[in-house]
Amino acid sequence: MVGADRRSESIGLPQEIKVDPFVSEFDFALIRPWSRSVRLNGFATCLRLEQVYWDILGRMADDNGCSVSTLLSHVDRQVHLRHGGVKNFSGLVRVVCVMNGLRDAPVSNVPKHGHDLK
Repeated sequence: MVGADRRSESIGLPQEIKVDPFVSEFDFALIRPWSRSVRLNGFATCLRLEQVYWDILGRMADDNGCSVSTLLSHVDRQVHLRHGGVKNFSGLVRVVCVMNGLRDAPVSNVPKHGHDLK
């Protein structure tokens, strides 16, 4: 059904999940949102992300030998240069983190567009 609420699809018997989305020893602390002050290209702002994303950003910053603020400033500059900006910077940062984790995944396993996801 086009435009139907996905929750309505769950009416009836629950479907069996073949791959458990919870990895072993799932840490629920990773879903806790944290607001942090960061400087993006000299401007102070507050960014609210779940702990897991702050952890990923910390590793990415370490890999680049810089601070998280410097890494985020780079993301901010690049999105302005390449696309004229973005309305949802937090969403952009989350996707950057996910794509960074997928960069070593086989190309055939990485969806190209959101509508390719089921």
